[in-house]
Amino acid sequence: QVQLVESGGGLVQAGGSLRPSCAASGRTFSSYRMGWFRQSPGKEREFVAAISWSVVDIVYADFVKGRFTISRDNAKNTVYLQMNSLKPEDTAVYSCAAKTRVTGPYDFWGQGTQVTVSS
Repeated sequence: QVQLVESGGGLVQAGGSLRPSCAASGRTFSSYRMGWFRQSPGKEREFVAAISWSVVDIVYADFVKGRFTISRDNAKNTVYLQMNSLKPEDTAVYSCAAKTRVTGPYDFWGQGTQVTVSS
């Protein structure tokens, strides 16, 4: 069982940066593949980025390539999402998720942190 708690969201002007983080409980964090997702009002949840336990495999959605960077610190049981050059359309609740397999659904989810980008 893994519990995930996000923090670090907030309000920022367009062009600014934020770095949400996701702290995980449990001693097997390093074996989990971690992902970030987002959901805006009236829209379905969408994939943002994912990182393997070894940091070798990193995947981004096309709309964040070159602007967002996912990283993890297994010693701190934490995954980060550095978000630069933010746009108003990036406004959403950002949630982290964990799973043990490369394919298939994510098994554990956090509650999310609100990111609001003003124009």
